[in-house]
Amino acid sequence: MERLFYKFDLGSQHHLSPSHAILTRFSSSPSPSPSPLPLPLPLPLPSSSSSSCSSLPLRSGCSNRRATRRRWRACSASRPPAEPAPHDRPSLASIGKGLFGFAAAAAAFASVCGGSPAVAESLTVAFPASHVREVNTVQRTLVEAWGLIRETFVDPTFNHQDWDSKLQQTMVEMFPLRSADAAYNKIGAMLSTLGDPFTRIISPKEYQSFRIGSDGNLQGVGLFINAEPKTGHLVVLFCVDNSPAARAGIHEGDELIEIDGEILEGVGSEVAAQKLRGRAGTTVTVKVHSGTDGGSASTVREVKLPREYIKLSPVSTAVIPHRMPDGSITKTGYVKLSAFSQNAAADVESAIQEMERQDVRSYILDLRDNPGGLVKAGLDVAQMWLDGDETLVNTIDRDGNLQPINMIDGHAITHDPLVVLVNEGSASASEILAGALHDNGRAILVGNKTFGKGKIQSVMELHDGSALFVTVAKYLSPSLHDIDQVGITPDVQCTADMINVPKESLFKEKSSVSTLEADSCIMVAEHELDIQESKGTAS
Repeated sequence: MERLFYKFDLGSQHHLSPSHAILTRFSSSPSPSPSPLPLPLPLPLPSSSSSSCSSLPLRSGCSNRRATRRRWRACSASRPPAEPAPHDRPSLASIGKGLFGFAAAAAAFASVCGGSPAVAESLTVAFPASHVREVNTVQRTLVEAWGLIRETFVDPTFNHQDWDSKLQQTMVEMFPLRSADAAYNKIGAMLSTLGDPFTRIISPKEYQSFRIGSDGNLQGVGLFINAEPKTGHLVVLFCVDNSPAARAGIHEGDELIEIDGEILEGVGSEVAAQKLRGRAGTTVTVKVHSGTDGGSASTVREVKLPREYIKLSPVSTAVIPHRMPDGSITKTGYVKLSAFSQNAAADVESAIQEMERQDVRSYILDLRDNPGGLVKAGLDVAQMWLDGDETLVNTIDRDGNLQPINMIDGHAITHDPLVVLVNEGSASASEILAGALHDNGRAILVGNKTFGKGKIQSVMELHDGSALFVTVAKYLSPSLHDIDQVGITPDVQCTADMINVPKESLFKEKSSVSTLEADSCIMVAEHELDIQESKGTAS
């Protein structure tokens, strides 16, 4: 399979001023060179019915595609390229000549297809290259992000703007900057013109935190901390069960004072969390202040904690005893799914199987305030409740093609009655899962209308450790309901009021049976399960 590369070189390699950079695009790996930095991008190109070579700006020379998606062949350069159609975008060379006096020269390089690893034609464009190393690095990131957007963004009109000229404009605006943060802001500003708040770039540190959430694992001590709004003190939110912090007796509400001898006054929670993380097998020393709510019997102690691999499960469960209208007692399995991480589906499956062994007769799947995550995890969870070849979701690509995603000979783990709880915080993969179960007649939805995020993002790590989130498709429910900016309206509305439960109990025991039984939406869900079970008995 051929791949696409953008090569970002200093201009001196091409007899241009060293104050410029060269952007060259290839359809397969360019020949080895001591100085260029190739950026491999395995991207699908837009389809074209033309069988001739194209001279579209910054396109590789070939526009013809084989039947197999994402497979491309180089075309012969023995004939001149066709003139671009009137609706084609103007070249960056013509746009850039008048921008701030910087030259932007374009040159076509041709070779005969077959023996060469590079495509027959490529277009090279010169940009002003920063002499500030950290800004120059972000310039490379800009090119990489721009190319990914150009090839994969769901809107091929790029919000009705010339995306090629945006690269030229942003590169020139970035040139005089002196910091990486300012340069990243320029990339963010460029992406904001797409009109899609979900297409964005995040820094390497932010991406590391994102990966912890999506991977479901981290290396650290198992502490989750937050800064108190009024004092700025770093307070423990909770400890992961059986983590080094939990084994050391650190509790919710304890205050972190020092990490490895560094006083934490004025230090943010994210910075402190980074200090606590580290390679498994290493240690970190923390000083914590513990005390009662009244402030008496407070102590300050220093604890040496080993770092370990910490598994973060997005699943919490409970078995709720439930009295039926006829007076009999049955068990309802409660599964709270807080995010769709890589281990979410496996954890949900384990939870269902364990509840089946406990003779649970009905289920409540709680997706309230679940913002989404990995779409595949949502689809995997849906298949645990469905049989056959049901459609789980429909996607629409940038060319407007509708593609259903179906199960293949699915076998549900259980056929017991199911209610799914949703609210305005249920988004993206949560809505895909809720829609799949509802439209296929498997579940009743209870709660409030969902968020309405009917777009799918692809997350791509860039060469500097940052990451680009790109909206690559839209989706519709199995019944072809548009969810984007609309949401899903549940079958039964409810308000999430808590009845006669102390606030302290809610904070400390969010999945305790007593707390769940006081949740008004769960009470509504149990009533709906009674109706489903009575229908099942009558039939």
